[in-house]
Amino acid sequence: MQDDDIHIVLHLVKESIQQWPVSFMERFAKSGADPFKILIACVLSLRTRDHTSEEASTRLFALAADPFSIANLPVKKIEKAICPIGFYRTKARQIRAMSKQICQEFHGRVPDTIEALVRFPGVGRKTANLVRTVGYRKPGICVDIHVHRICNRLGYVATKNADETENVLRQKLPKKHWIRFNSLLVPFGQNQCTPISPRCSSCLIQPFCGRVGVLATR
Repeated sequence: MQDDDIHIVLHLVKESIQQWPVSFMERFAKSGADPFKILIACVLSLRTRDHTSEEASTRLFALAADPFSIANLPVKKIEKAICPIGFYRTKARQIRAMSKQICQEFHGRVPDTIEALVRFPGVGRKTANLVRTVGYRKPGICVDIHVHRICNRLGYVATKNADETENVLRQKLPKKHWIRFNSLLVPFGQNQCTPISPRCSSCLIQPFCGRVGVLATR
């Protein structure tokens, strides 16, 4: 793939994903949720299916919807609200701890910098970038397994992990694409450019794709 092709590729990806349901995090962001709720919902969604994440978020925010309220909840009560999401006991402790940290260090306001966000327990660069881009509409590149895989498969980057991919994308991806990059590539990676046997025969971006590392297709 030629670097300048990224504009048409993303246009075609946007066209492709119209046929699939919008993800929970995408719908949640468009609902006008504040940065704190986006942060908590994102933590809950890690390694968890959309439907389960959405139900857990709804139950938790019915109990407490701001950092001061969640900081005062017993961990067991948070566990009960978010179960059965993946690693719910660990996430319950992390959510309460980060809520306290937000209250004590940031006066109840979720910070908008990557450096501050990754200091919270359970928050990596992926989550931090998501909060920055979706919660504050500020430049950031949220790189998850789908973004990392597709960028390498296209031949747009040649990296070994998500952090490397983010670093390279920050150097070459035009800034106008940063905020929406994750929301385009995630559904595309879940439904079209799948990890095993991607659906290349019906893929709109196939003419631009290097198919790097692809051994079998559909």
